[in-house]
Amino acid sequence: MKSIFRSISIRRHSGHRTFADTSAVEDTYKFVRDRGLDHAVEREKNLRPLLSIKDLIRSEPAKSVPISVITSQKDSLRVPLRPIEFIRSFPSVFQEFLPGGIGIHPHISLTPEILNHDADEQLVYGSETYKQGLADRLLKLLMINRINKIPLEILDLLKWDLGLPKDYVETMVPEFPDYFRVIKSKLRGCSGELELVCWSNEHAVSVLEKKARTLRKGEYTKGSAIAFPMKFSNGFVVDKKMKKWIDDWQKLPYISPYENALHLSATIDESDKWAAAVLHEIMNLFVSKKVEKDAILHLGEFMGLRSRFKRVLHNHPGIFYLSSKLRTHTVVLRDGYKRGMLIESNELVTSRNRYMKLMNTVKKDNKAVSSSSKKEDKGKVEGEVCDTDAKAENDDISGSDVEDDRQGDFVDDDEDVDEVDQNQGLERGRRNSSPRSGRRSFGNSGSRDKAQSRRSKISLKTEKKRSRMY
Repeated sequence: MKSIFRSISIRRHSGHRTFADTSAVEDTYKFVRDRGLDHAVEREKNLRPLLSIKDLIRSEPAKSVPISVITSQKDSLRVPLRPIEFIRSFPSVFQEFLPGGIGIHPHISLTPEILNHDADEQLVYGSETYKQGLADRLLKLLMINRINKIPLEILDLLKWDLGLPKDYVETMVPEFPDYFRVIKSKLRGCSGELELVCWSNEHAVSVLEKKARTLRKGEYTKGSAIAFPMKFSNGFVVDKKMKKWIDDWQKLPYISPYENALHLSATIDESDKWAAAVLHEIMNLFVSKKVEKDAILHLGEFMGLRSRFKRVLHNHPGIFYLSSKLRTHTVVLRDGYKRGMLIESNELVTSRNRYMKLMNTVKKDNKAVSSSSKKEDKGKVEGEVCDTDAKAENDDISGSDVEDDRQGDFVDDDEDVDEVDQNQGLERGRRNSSPRSGRRSFGNSGSRDKAQSRRSKISLKTEKKRSRMY
């Protein structure tokens, strides 16, 4: 991303200040990372594929699946590594076993710890408060769309972000017949659509409008100006020209995202502020106040707002942050976070945090195990060396014991030993006088000579014993 603000023009166009004139050459603003929001995106790196594998295993009657099944569905499960490597990274979540003890593809099952977390998650999806909140958010999403219906395929793209259960069409939708219903779709390749049943004026109020009514104590009137909460990354510089444009933009009338303003030209600031209001309200419907850029643009394309969404994302970094972590772009609502932490939590977010805590604990345990295993391996190597040395020492000790036991029988051993020592001394003198002797360490050569002398004495005495015995 070379620039956030492609080009901002302050020329007049049809009585309005224009916005993002790509033909004009204007100052560009460099993208500045936000470490806190990047961390909020990155900390869920392995959570989604882990829960996808967990749901796949739980759906099987045997509560286990062959690793080959997970491998074949790697892309749909979004597994970032080789499935077997990913599974072995979380031993407190997955168990690997061979059915019947025969050498075939291993099967994967779930540990008791993750099953307990799964039971808590199912309680969250089944609770009345969560289902009511989820239904309200789906209702608002349908009302924001001008045709009041959304294909199920698009909802599947947003299922993780909306907090929808896996079987929401069969379990959750029928419980709210006065909110929405599933109908057959006339679109090619679409299995069905979720359609709005009844408009609700009570729910057709945006988050910013609610805040404005609270702050202004009922004095807020529809259509008056509402300023978006803005916060820029540390190090992001806004010049005077841009600051003036933002101040004037904030003073423009706020058009509710539940109103249809597609008749406004896409190049004027009023339309830009309405598109920002629509995107801001949609982002507030997501449980973690973030979503992948491609998914939100798919929704925008169906709503006829794809180009306006792209323009808003690139020209309002104080409202929306684009993170490039996890090999994709993720849109994060800035006012939904404080110091990298989600401000408003819910039951599902709490459940997901429990999963991540278990995963992080597993990682720490793995590091501890790996470090301890390294120590054990090192101890084994050192133990083998020590055992070898001890064995050599025992051999020497056993030889000396035999010598001491039979010392009275061999009275001429000392003379022979003296002759051997003299011969070895001459041999050492010849070696030390060679040109290479200067390269040797005196300490090391002395120790080697002593050891060699000791072994020679033992071998000589052993030979004498054998000769006299026979």
